[in-house]
Amino acid sequence: MAKQKGIIKLKGTIGDITFYKSQDGYLAREKGGIEADRIANDPAFARTRENGAEFGNAGKAGKLLRTAFRNVLQNIADNRMVGRLTREIVKVIQADSTNPRGQRNVIDGEAELLEGFEFNRNGKLGQTLFAPFTTTVDRPAGTLTVNVPSFIPRNMIAAPNGTTHFKIISAGAEIDFENEVFVVDTRESVVLPWDVNATGVIDLANAVTANSTHPLFLAVGIEFYQEVNGVKYPLRNGTYNALSIANVDGIA
Repeated sequence: MAKQKGIIKLKGTIGDITFYKSQDGYLAREKGGIEADRIANDPAFARTRENGAEFGNAGKAGKLLRTAFRNVLQNIADNRMVGRLTREIVKVIQADSTNPRGQRNVIDGEAELLEGFEFNRNGKLGQTLFAPFTTTVDRPAGTLTVNVPSFIPRNMIAAPNGTTHFKIISAGAEIDFENEVFVVDTRESVVLPWDVNATGVIDLANAVTANSTHPLFLAVGIEFYQEVNGVKYPLRNGTYNALSIANVDGIA
């Protein structure tokens, strides 16, 4: 793979060279590779097929998780989040000690490995919100709760330039990876001023199915605003907003 230089950027194929645009700019690579039929049927490529099946499972699981959190992700995720999340879900699948290679899955893996995943590499929750908070997953009651004690915003939030206000958000999700369905509930605090006045206690309780037998995920985040003439605008289209998977409770 090589980068294209010059004023004119090419897209398409010339001879054995393919020119294309990616997130890293305009690139070029030589055509080639093994025929798809051989990969699908040759015993020598059994391991390749197994890896491909598990990577496909990871992609489907990642899409389902992203869809569940869509309401809180729209103003947060970075442009490489999908790939980063898929790689982490591959690790979850590889932790499945029940099924053979090629058939391992998220359900029998270690969903808890996703705890701490940051949806925005440009605005990580751990480097943005320093106020202590606790999370609780009550499976029998079907509640996923975030509790943030009173704090001074200026002291405990590393806000980007131009910030005047912020809010804390959360999303609790119950995900059935096998049937590709989910239950999700999102909550948010009121929009609060980023100043030296103490906030009240922030309690966000997200409701899912009581006594669920599916993995439960709790995401916590923060969004920033700038007030102009009495109107609060999302700051820089959410570039520095943060959202992290703060708690995971796997299969009951």
